[in-house]
Amino acid sequence: MSTISSLRDFIVDFTKLHDADNDPRTLQTEGAKLLRRLVSRDDWLPDEFAQPNPERYSQYLLHCDPLERFSVVSFVWGPGQKTPLHDHRVWGLIGMLRGRESETQYERDQGGHFYATETTFLEPGEVATLAPGVNDYHLVANALEDETSISIHVYGANIGGVSRATYDPETGAEKTFISGYSSEETPNLWDRSRERQAA
Repeated sequence: MSTISSLRDFIVDFTKLHDADNDPRTLQTEGAKLLRRLVSRDDWLPDEFAQPNPERYSQYLLHCDPLERFSVVSFVWGPGQKTPLHDHRVWGLIGMLRGRESETQYERDQGGHFYATETTFLEPGEVATLAPGVNDYHLVANALEDETSISIHVYGANIGGVSRATYDPETGAEKTFISGYSSEETPNLWDRSRERQAA
């Protein structure tokens, strides 16, 4: 039976971690352990936050800290869907829940042009990190041409409200954007009535 308790436990534990130490390196190191535990099982994400959009990838908000110190989202990729080259401007964690994801890292030269450095792949249960000034420019894609892939991202802000940018890899031209979210609703983490009825 699907239960949202794994997500609730993750959010409680990550909030405690943030309260104890808000250093970004600590949050990424220790937070990656929590996220790895969350994506080690695929029985907790509600179906409505796992639906692909045939036009583009979806970014569903699963939780935003009341003080906007961090947010948790599910990225749902239809077959072959990908992002443009973009940045984040805050630290991030990416945990693979379902399918397979490719990530191509880019670096920017002094002239403002971008060049790809490497492409890596995330498999279910694996976690990757992002940090401004370290590896903040990338292009992400569903590595599967015939299946949906889902990754769970944690960011050091309310990512749907952060002003960021996409880039033309050839010219370096920058276009600012604020992503928002694909759904106006969030999961109900705190209603335990269904879990108690099932027990």
